[in-house]
Amino acid sequence: MDELFLVQAEELSRRFAASQNTHEVNCSKGPARMFVTRHSPVTDPTLKDQLWTLYTRAYLRTAEDSVTHEMLDRLEFNDQLTDPTNRAWVVWEDSMPVAMTLVATDVKQTRWLSEHYFRRNFPEKFKAGLVHYVVWAVVDPSYVVRGASIFMARQAMAVEAREGALLVFDMPEDNQPHASGGAAELMRRMARMVGEAQLLPLTVQRYYALDFQSAISPEMSGLGVPDENQALAVQHKR
Repeated sequence: MDELFLVQAEELSRRFAASQNTHEVNCSKGPARMFVTRHSPVTDPTLKDQLWTLYTRAYLRTAEDSVTHEMLDRLEFNDQLTDPTNRAWVVWEDSMPVAMTLVATDVKQTRWLSEHYFRRNFPEKFKAGLVHYVVWAVVDPSYVVRGASIFMARQAMAVEAREGALLVFDMPEDNQPHASGGAAELMRRMARMVGEAQLLPLTVQRYYALDFQSAISPEMSGLGVPDENQALAVQHKR
């Protein structure tokens, strides 16, 4: 089950206001320097390789636990990085990327959202090009408890809040087992760090399977599938 939410950010508090064109923000004290860079698009081959390593390392467990295609393959990943309408935010500790998020700023360019839905339900935001989507947000497992995700979200959401964007994101069931709480509540709290934001549940999608038995007896194999000649004979009689 995937749950889709919308953060509507209207105001940006002065405390975390930052320039849209800022490319690096320092965040740490001490020997290990942690900072954020913003890229749109990502073109450097070495950086792509570094981000791909981070992405696969961080997403592996989700990919194993979720029925949906949560983890992109390398070609899909590169396509997202090189799309100029996407914003990539990367948290670094010295020369190593430890967290990353990618925000799509054109709903018509992303294959995960329905432009028809947002055109009908949020016409003003859609017309203004302010329907944005979190394509992914990943943190190196060893940095989860060190605040990298909160620092990254604070920087990325500051821009979304200043623009007054509708920031859409979805969660696999292992991160959002119930309608309330979970990762969605964490996103709401992080959004409130930079401005006023309301969390709106949009939809829930459930996956099912029909489990057919592998061995079918000869007597059962023809049930419900009429012979073509028999079907034609019945039609002629009518």
